Amino acid sequence: MMNFMKGSLFSRNQLKPPQEDLEPDVQVLAVWGSPGSGKTTVSVRLAKYLADHKRNVVLLLCDMTAPMLPCICPPADLECERSLGSILAATHITDTLIRQNCITLKKMGYLTIIGMMKGENMYTYPPYTPELAVELIDHLRDVAPYVIIDCGSYIAYDVLSAVALLEADSVLRLVNCDLKSVSYLSSQLPLLQEQKWDADKQYKAASNVKTNQAGEHIEQVLGNMAFKIPYSYELENLALAGNLLGELALKDSRGFRLEIAKIAKEVFEV
Repeated sequence: MMNFMKGSLFSRNQLKPPQEDLEPDVQVLAVWGSPGSGKTTVSVRLAKYLADHKRNVVLLLCDMTAPMLPCICPPADLECERSLGSILAATHITDTLIRQNCITLKKMGYLTIIGMMKGENMYTYPPYTPELAVELIDHLRDVAPYVIIDCGSYIAYDVLSAVALLEADSVLRLVNCDLKSVSYLSSQLPLLQEQKWDADKQYKAASNVKTNQAGEHIEQVLGNMAFKIPYSYELENLALAGNLLGELALKDSRGFRLEIAKIAKEVFEV
């Protein structure tokens, strides 16, 4: 398996393969939820958690209306800027095409990002088919042992996000603790009912949970949740500064860090 930043091979022991080379049960996780539920934040921090534990991970950013790359890290931290649009504009997708359009980082060798660049939008490139989106996800499985897909909320016209929800091994479904967020997801789910949507592969998570939102209230609004991801003021400031990959040092963020570790252990066994 390749180290994305340096292009070097991990050391191999012929008697016992290193943990990075073992095929995980869940390889592709799609993160989806209502607008403002923290999809990108959770996706980025999960990807960082895996990378910090020396797992090669691809973070796919589906949003073509508001490219999220500028929120993730400063431009100076990137080795290059390439676009998801160049991949989806191809007639057929190959592993080589994906690798040629990955965004690598100077200080994080185990993480690569695929997404739209600042200033691009869904009309910058020609339209693509659902079949091409399936091809992309299939080939991502060859590129890295872990793939996290940050889906857009509006799957009615977001082909890549809709396909990701159907093709992923697991789905982490985020919802804020309010009736509007619940209502939004309830309106979107029927769009998936006639597809090969597997409700059993979902993990439901309450997101941006504030300290004044008691557990009993959350359960009344949302029902049973596999995870409860706390709100972090520090993380919100990192997002505003365009550095979601930044280190979390404050006590305020401890609950968030612990829940991300819990998700990684449950979903990826890392």
